[in-house]
Amino acid sequence: MVEVLDEDAPIEAGEPEGLDADALERRSEALAKVVKFGDPVLRSVASAVTDFDSNLAAEVERMVEIMRDGMGVGLAATQLGTLRRVLVFQVGSDAPATALVNPEIEWSSEEDLATAEEGCLSLPGVIVEVERPLHIRVSAHDQSGEPLSIEASGLEARVIQHEVDHLDGILTLQRTGREQRKGAMRALREGETYAPPRPEEDEGADGADGTPGG
Repeated sequence: MVEVLDEDAPIEAGEPEGLDADALERRSEALAKVVKFGDPVLRSVASAVTDFDSNLAAEVERMVEIMRDGMGVGLAATQLGTLRRVLVFQVGSDAPATALVNPEIEWSSEEDLATAEEGCLSLPGVIVEVERPLHIRVSAHDQSGEPLSIEASGLEARVIQHEVDHLDGILTLQRTGREQRKGAMRALREGETYAPPRPEEDEGADGADGTPGG
């Protein structure tokens, strides 16, 4: 099952608690298939899908399986090394997994923005703050080629924007502020973790563990 994340949580979770050995093994195997920072494919723009065939259906099925096993809420084909404009997402365990093929953000609430922490399966151990529109409208096709139009808000909108960024070769490092980008880059180079300071950390309070996203 995909971990249910609240609006204040990073869009990729850290190591989930309470998983049995089989689930942890599946998560490890899923994350091993995800392309990590430093691979040039993550900075490449994906190409539009033209064939809505059985190969595409199989690709979507595989992406959903990896997303679920990895305890993610979204995954772009780019993150598996495939430069095709396909993404999948599932925000909440009760929501269906949805595939968007050739997604285009038609409209966003550019004056109604929110900043929240985001992690990324391709940037292990790193969380940064990203400002994004709260509401979007997306046009796309499903894996059968049928047109879709989705209006999304809050966490769902954030996840879709995060995954569309992947298809455009954009990482959260390019969406955050200079100081957080420097801290995240240093952590990635040195194999460490990074998360932005929380107010309670600044005040020396306990309880902010700074756990990085997945």
